Amino acid sequence: MNEIELRQGTIRYLDRGQGPPIVFVHGFLVDHHLWSGVIDVLSESHRCIAPDWPLGSHTKPMRADADLSPPGMARLVADFLEALDLDDVTLVGNDSGGAICQLVVADRAQRVGQLVLTNCDGLEVFPPAGFEYLALLPRLPGAMFAVSQAMYRIPALCRGKTAFGALTRRPLSTAQLQSWVKPLAKSSAVRRDAGKFARGVSNKLTLAAAERFKDFAGEVLLLWGEDDPFFTLELAGRLKECFQHARLEPIADATVFSPIDQPQRVAAGIARFVAEHAERGAAQS
Repeated sequence: MNEIELRQGTIRYLDRGQGPPIVFVHGFLVDHHLWSGVIDVLSESHRCIAPDWPLGSHTKPMRADADLSPPGMARLVADFLEALDLDDVTLVGNDSGGAICQLVVADRAQRVGQLVLTNCDGLEVFPPAGFEYLALLPRLPGAMFAVSQAMYRIPALCRGKTAFGALTRRPLSTAQLQSWVKPLAKSSAVRRDAGKFARGVSNKLTLAAAERFKDFAGEVLLLWGEDDPFFTLELAGRLKECFQHARLEPIADATVFSPIDQPQRVAAGIARFVAEHAERGAAQS
């Protein structure tokens, strides 16, 4: 893992492969390992950059004064792209990370060439039904500590339908679940960072962002797991209509964490999308 110092704090990130840059944005309470299977395929011909964003599973807490609200996270993503001097980036988001990507292309798209959204929040769905409690936890004294301790010590709680249990088609390993919840359970500074984001979650942000999507000139691909009860294909279809140039490709046998359920299909869809972008650029030059 590499590290880079930004005004908000230190970001650790995986940087593998050579070629057109692809930057991945995971969601709340996971880390770059969400994308491991996808990166194993894509890094053979692309530069894959997967940070551990400060969303509760990160091991380097941000500065105490860092703005980590959803708009603040969009600024952090934009600052990261600038610090690495990345241009014409393919930005890829999942879950609440997809909402962050939408805020980036709505207001800070200068370095983004195109956007890939896998199953994620959008429009009136931020947070999804059943997960509203995550925005309430940081408002209740001691709640984030208690819940994170319970999830870390009792992995079965992580497998509930309002935790990780409904987010993949196949059970995640106990080791993977514990690695995601351990930083939140062990570090008050990580809980502080995660709480800043969770408190700011509101569909007012995603609805307002959608009104500005027509200003984004880049192509958009929605790679969407068909079996997702939280972020439905119907939601994906309405998101597609908000952009100038977008298409929807359903993925069978996949739900919220489609990069884990179907990494080969997600990687193949991204690779085709990047190749098409390169071909258009070559034709125009």
